[in-house]
Amino acid sequence: MQTQELTRLGVPQGAALKSGMEFIANFISQGGESARLEEELGAIISKPESFLGDPLREAFARDLYAPAYKQRDQIAPWHQWGVGLDASAVQQLANACALPVAVAGALMPDAHSGYGLPIGGVLATEDCVIPYAVGVDIACRMRLTVYDRKASTIAGQKDRLANIIESETRFGMGCEFKQRRQHDVMDEDWSVSPITRRHKDKAWAQLGTSGSGNHFVEFGSFSVSADDAVALKESGFDIKPGEYIALLSHSGSRGAGAQVCQHYSRIAMDRRYDLPNEMKHLSWLTFEEEAGQEYWAAMNLMGRYAEANHALIHKHIAKKVGAHVMLDIENHHNFAWKETHVVNGESREVIVHRKGATPAGAGVLGVIPGSMATPGFVVRGKGNPESLHSASHGAGRVMSRSQALQSFAWGNVKRQLAAAGVELLSAGLDEVPGVYKDIHSVMAAQTDLVEVLGKFEPRIVKMCPAGEKAED
Repeated sequence: MQTQELTRLGVPQGAALKSGMEFIANFISQGGESARLEEELGAIISKPESFLGDPLREAFARDLYAPAYKQRDQIAPWHQWGVGLDASAVQQLANACALPVAVAGALMPDAHSGYGLPIGGVLATEDCVIPYAVGVDIACRMRLTVYDRKASTIAGQKDRLANIIESETRFGMGCEFKQRRQHDVMDEDWSVSPITRRHKDKAWAQLGTSGSGNHFVEFGSFSVSADDAVALKESGFDIKPGEYIALLSHSGSRGAGAQVCQHYSRIAMDRRYDLPNEMKHLSWLTFEEEAGQEYWAAMNLMGRYAEANHALIHKHIAKKVGAHVMLDIENHHNFAWKETHVVNGESREVIVHRKGATPAGAGVLGVIPGSMATPGFVVRGKGNPESLHSASHGAGRVMSRSQALQSFAWGNVKRQLAAAGVELLSAGLDEVPGVYKDIHSVMAAQTDLVEVLGKFEPRIVKMCPAGEKAED
């Protein structure tokens, strides 16, 4: 096995790569079977903390934790789901768990590198919040509405449904509705921070819009099996087995949320000036600081604003569809919650940051999408304490936007979409199915985090046209 194969399995560059090769040599020299080598490596990479104290595996396990910066004797415990994750994402989570304010962490199977905390990273901290561990698109969320109409009718209504999406959504960096939409969220106190006060008018103009990046609105087929119907009824939804028309949306708090993130991240970075460059986006604000209190209030307001955006999209589209809503499910990521978790045998209140990760407490419903040509799933959380009650928020990217533009051509993509029965209204090449991981592999890696209660298959998809800057 060569170093590039270790990198493929998720081993970061540096000491871990060297000790990984040493472990392989020792494993073989001590009679280990070559056929079991990748399984052995995967086990250590997934849970390195389980091998501390193991004479053969400890050196490799410890180097997997190696942070770029250390202000504590032992870094906070963290767990990983899936193998072959982006090595830089693994290193980013290890760095985050080396922060003096870190309590525990988790890495989801859709993880890829981000700024500071990786996408798919979960971090619990004590008495502080990290603006960039929440992210730029604060409270980005999923919402699924299922109608009492058979999915078989989609084919005959494609033009009508496409027109409904086009008329009731807006995509693009500065997109707005000429006639502003109304929601109680605009009656709230937007003076909780100078940033929200300054951007209230712009936020109102963008109310009910979707923006750019990986955001979408799509009609599709939602299928419910007999077992799914029983599980959904346990969660309060009485739906008979079958296939129904459904609407799925994904977007966040638009420009106002981005401004909140940028402003308070700059303050945090100024105050944590001793962090190395590769960790500056992990700068935190304590709740004793006025800036920390302001950010927390602004973040929660942005959460309610993002929720209002989806509520309006679904309200206006449901009215045009003219169907009864049988099921409404939503969940958000890119947020921080005050929660109580057991850490090192002690129950304590912590701030759980989920950057591109879905809340998955016991019995909590959520939506995990795939891509424009692959299914998404309604899930119910199992409340796994090691994941800090979290799951993936999607399939996860396997390449950058610039790589995607160099790797794909519309001719091949359109043939793939046609084979999947998907009509694409607009999107950029940087969001085509090939830029994402296999959603089925991602779901298989987190069966201990969530159970599937239904499947959504995209049929009519609207995303931001090519050429726009991504807001996700």
